[in-house]
Amino acid sequence: MWAAQTISEVRKQRSPLQGRIALVATLGALHCGHLSLLKRAKEVASHLLVSIFVNPTQFGSVEDFHRYPRPLEDDLAICRRAGVDGVFQPTADEMYDSHKPESIVNVPQLATMLEGEQRPGHYAGVCRVVLKLLHILQPHVTCFGQKDYQQLKIVQALCTDLNLPVEIVECPTVREQDGLAMSSRNQLLSKASRHQALGLVKALRQAKTLIECDGQTNRAAVEHAMDRVMASNGVNVDYAAIRHPQTLATLDCIGPQHTQDAVVALVAGRVDKVHLIDSMLIGQPKVPR
Repeated sequence: MWAAQTISEVRKQRSPLQGRIALVATLGALHCGHLSLLKRAKEVASHLLVSIFVNPTQFGSVEDFHRYPRPLEDDLAICRRAGVDGVFQPTADEMYDSHKPESIVNVPQLATMLEGEQRPGHYAGVCRVVLKLLHILQPHVTCFGQKDYQQLKIVQALCTDLNLPVEIVECPTVREQDGLAMSSRNQLLSKASRHQALGLVKALRQAKTLIECDGQTNRAAVEHAMDRVMASNGVNVDYAAIRHPQTLATLDCIGPQHTQDAVVALVAGRVDKVHLIDSMLIGQPKVPR
């Protein structure tokens, strides 16, 4: 496995690769959720590339950026064991030349609500770095998880609108045994705050029960129930929302005539100053493999 730090070096390593190439873009601090993406990527491509880059343009605060875990040597070892062909691990200076004019890339129709409202500029940073990575590494396919469902839909919209020749493979959320969605930020949680963080998945499960078992069609009632579950578990709630699974639009009511039998529940909150998100598709089968 090769590892490249510069754009010119990674292009040199990428150039001779033949066949279908997959990219898994990460912030590092790899866990089993990332491993599921790597496994899926190897199933749909001949070569697997990984980017490890803590992207400063998608963090809302300097403190959050500096707190983000960076176990680079462990990440590289994980990539080797997973059969990754090459890793791109640039610095911020390599990705963003401060002496050149900056571009703005965004999908405002999807990026200014929910997480985008809580973290202004976050998805503009995501869109810009994803577009740069796709141009630099030129994969045929890239894998994104459902945990950050809003990000998934934004990246899909970005690639569709800009006619990028890359397939986005949607991968299900990987969870701990107790249901907590796997996240690099979980490393920042104490034992007590980790237990509180379960309030997010409990809220999603409550929404699933209300909609699928109780037949609840009142969106506001479901959102209120989700909010209450999160707060009662000690989560400082940012949002608890039921949205259309494709457009992320607010629903007048929950019903097949509006959503084709599916909605997406999205939650976010802070536990011990750690920002956590989760999501769940409700009323729809699992992602086909």
